[in-house]
Formats: sequence, C-alpha cells, structure tokens
Amino acid sequence: MEENEVKTKKFTVQYGLLGGLVGVVFGIMLFSMDLHYDRSAAIQGIQFGILGVFVVIGILQFKKANGSYLTIKQALKIGAGIGLIAALIGTVYFLILSNVIEPDYLEKAGEISKVQAFEDNPRLTQEQWDQGMEIQKKFFPILLAIGLIMSALFGLVIGLITGLIAKKDKASY
Repeated sequence: MEENEVKTKKFTVQYGLLGGLVGVVFGIMLFSMDLHYDRSAAIQGIQFGILGVFVVIGILQFKKANGSYLTIKQALKIGAGIGLIAALIGTVYFLILSNVIEPDYLEKAGEISKVQAFEDNPRLTQEQWDQGMEIQKKFFPILLAIGLIMSALFGLVIGLITGLIAKKDKASY
C-alpha cells in the first residue's frame, strides 16, 4: 500500500506568501503613520515576530496535514522557505516604496541616520560619513541579499526550535 506523502512545498509557499503579505500590510501601516523611517527595536521585533508566527503556523499545519508526523528536517525546510519567501515579498515592497511611492526615501533615511550617527559619535567627520555612504551605496544590492539570507536563517532557527518541540517520527515497524 502506497502512502500519499504530504509535501513541504505547499506549506512553505502558502505561509511564506501569507507572512510576506502581512509584513507588507505592516509596512503600509507604518508608511501611513509616517513611521516607515523608524528602525527601533520594537518595530524590528514586530517584523520578526510576524515572520516567526507564520513559520510556526506553517510547520504546525504541515504536521497536522501529515498525520501528526513531523521530522526536524521537514521543519527546517519549511522554516527557511517561509523566511525566504516572506523576505522576497518584503524586498519587493521595499523596492516599490523606495523607488516608486517615495523616490527620495533613501536620501531621507540617510539624513535621519546621519543625525543619529553624529549624536552617537561626536568624533565622526563629514568626510568619514560621506565615505561610509558611498560604500553603502555600492554594496546596496549585497545588503538586500544579506537581508534575504538573514530572514531565511531566522526562519531556519524558528523551524529548528519548532521542530524540536513538535517532532514526531513515524514508527519504523
């Protein structure tokens, strides 16, 4: 008798898309409240919390659909995949925000960062700041890619934790 094995891909895509869309809604909410420049720990925590919730829900829904069975490998795949898909959607939203909705977003964000940087480090010179900004502009695509990797790793870690807690292997007999 052949069993129909539930595939992780369905849950990865479904909950990655949902997590990404909820993240975009949160981003739009921040934009509408003029808080989209705020990079506080609270806002970043909420953003990671949104992703974490969808990773956990995706893994638990997979387990439920899979006859209550879950391996750590499956949880890791789902977690990393959800993190990556949600981050891709968030990156597309960011690019639309910073290039279409508010084309001067990066300049404004840079000015806000500049004020904070000079307050935090009074020895910082304008020349040092300008050099740092030039380097940042050159490596901007790499920074976006690092953001994708970080989200996938965050999903992987949440997937590992969830997998360790919810793991249930099929009997080998």
